[in-house]
Amino acid sequence: MTLRTSASQAVAPVKVQRTGDEGMNVSEAVGRRISVRAFKPETPPKAVVQEILEAAARAPSGGNLQPWRVYALSGPALAELKAKVAANPIGETPEYDVYPPNLWDPFRTRRFVNGEDLYASISIPREDKPARLRQLARNGELFGAPVGLFFCLDRKLGPPQWSDLGMYMQTVMLLATERGLDTCAQEYWARYPKTLAEVLGFPDDHMIFSGMALGWRDDTHAINGWRSARDPFDTWAELRGWD
Repeated sequence: MTLRTSASQAVAPVKVQRTGDEGMNVSEAVGRRISVRAFKPETPPKAVVQEILEAAARAPSGGNLQPWRVYALSGPALAELKAKVAANPIGETPEYDVYPPNLWDPFRTRRFVNGEDLYASISIPREDKPARLRQLARNGELFGAPVGLFFCLDRKLGPPQWSDLGMYMQTVMLLATERGLDTCAQEYWARYPKTLAEVLGFPDDHMIFSGMALGWRDDTHAINGWRSARDPFDTWAELRGWD
């Protein structure tokens, strides 16, 4: 019996051109990936960026809706966006709450400790509010990254499609790591829906979900020597049926 595959179901082999560590496996990419907050100025080739974004489209997608819409900016296009953000440091009414109001424990404590550890890595004490605000504003500069990725989806879609977009973004980050590049996912960009709509020109029925800085990490910067903590396995997982 011969199984027939429609044209829409046929999957062409994905040709991968590596520019990073040829021997890196998925576990190694997961271990190396961090949220990089200081980048070198060199710009990754356009072909490599497109290759990563295109290969990531094999990420899981419920019902194959493929809800992601992606904009990649570099050079003058990215400089224009950064200039507009710098002129409006307060931001706009965000598309959504990145964190629930009145965050509760254990989530509140995790976020607080994470922030304290981050600022400690660059020797900014809690009482130095201006320095903390300057570091926060670095989000709008994509931490010096030469490429900015911006992820949108149709605003009529629901939480399952948001999770699909998140899986797509994670796949982008791991593929970038495989190629020797680094990233930082930034929901900070939800604060600039009007600016992004103007610069990117996406349709009214689409909304910004997140940005992402892409480039090569600056290993000389102290902030990239810090890693966020993770709770012990037993605090958030249970294995049943093996006893």
